[in-house]
Amino acid sequence: MSVPGPVTLSGRWTLDDRLRAPVHALPVELPPGTAAFTVELSYDRSSGVLDLGCEGPAGFRGWSGGARSRYTIAPGWATPGYLPGELEQGVWRVLTGLYRVPFAGLPYQVTVTPHADPPPPPVPPAAPPPSGVVPASARRRLPELDGLRWRAGDLHAHTVHSDGSLTVAELAALARSSGLDFLAVTDHNTVSHHAELPGVASAAGITLVPGQEVTTDLGHANAFGDIGWVDFREPADSWARAARERGGLLSVNHPLAADCAWRHPFTERPRTAEIWHSGWWDRTWGAPLAWAQAWRDDLVLVGGGDFHRPGENHPPGMPTTWVLAGGEGPGPVVAGVRAGRTAVSAGPDAPLLLRHGGEFLVLDADGLVLWGPEHRSVVRGDRVTLPALPGPHRLETPRNEVMALCT
Repeated sequence: MSVPGPVTLSGRWTLDDRLRAPVHALPVELPPGTAAFTVELSYDRSSGVLDLGCEGPAGFRGWSGGARSRYTIAPGWATPGYLPGELEQGVWRVLTGLYRVPFAGLPYQVTVTPHADPPPPPVPPAAPPPSGVVPASARRRLPELDGLRWRAGDLHAHTVHSDGSLTVAELAALARSSGLDFLAVTDHNTVSHHAELPGVASAAGITLVPGQEVTTDLGHANAFGDIGWVDFREPADSWARAARERGGLLSVNHPLAADCAWRHPFTERPRTAEIWHSGWWDRTWGAPLAWAQAWRDDLVLVGGGDFHRPGENHPPGMPTTWVLAGGEGPGPVVAGVRAGRTAVSAGPDAPLLLRHGGEFLVLDADGLVLWGPEHRSVVRGDRVTLPALPGPHRLETPRNEVMALCT
């Protein structure tokens, strides 16, 4: 059965459009007999930035932001960032995010091409072989506590499902070879990667935590857990509520990061925040710690590498988030973060400060300074235990460069 040819939607987005709503929907009806379709967006990329996504009659079907100008959705496969499945009858919507629109406006053209027969899926690269690297948590001989054990990981990373360059399998292999026990895969505004995580995790020998980086102009937040899609078009309070009601967790990301610093209002501020981001190059800069102190008295400190592609000079685990968790799989990792059993170090083998029951366990920190709300002392030795005091603590060099954090 043949279907009609492509449909073209064109216009000009204005700055007024962007201020009225950051995401606009272009409706299109797929003709009878459509088994799959392809959407292509074109505009002058030297003049602005438009994001791209899709919503079907039954709801969200994917998002690729500004990373792609083309996607295909078919019953058995979809472009990374999008959800495969049978095509529902009714009105579909091509989502366009007005990320950057100049004063003069930004002309665009969207072409929707229906297919009577689904095109063949692209052939994915072969998965890398399993790594033989021993995880840092085992190498560093970290003790257990009441059936819980310390795990090293990274709570912020991206794949080809948004603006990263590696497949889920390639990213998992890289994280495992970096000595990590877990990795949260947090692609922007989509959960299309979630279906791959269990199989890849088993093959790569690493725990993969389902995540979504809820991404807007006014700030980003990670939603952790197998909780489905969180609608980034809604107010931030709804993100936190959705994560909480579905058994997950919301964490504010890189709150001081350039044009995506956190500016959303909250009725109740989330308890978890990515205080140590890979962009904290000069760790004598105290603003992240000052922000943490002002945000909440009981803030849970986490870190995030925000890995996108090789060559960024910060592979997964820089920084490393340590979580005291029980059991296997992603659920215990999320539960450990929720309970505040976290610490952050510059890398898997960097100086480490852990709150381990009633003690601080301090590793590879000889000559560093232990700072807390009511405590300051010089660490002497490479494996030291000290009485734990209340409040967040950190390790610093004598020149006040932060080397480790502890909730």
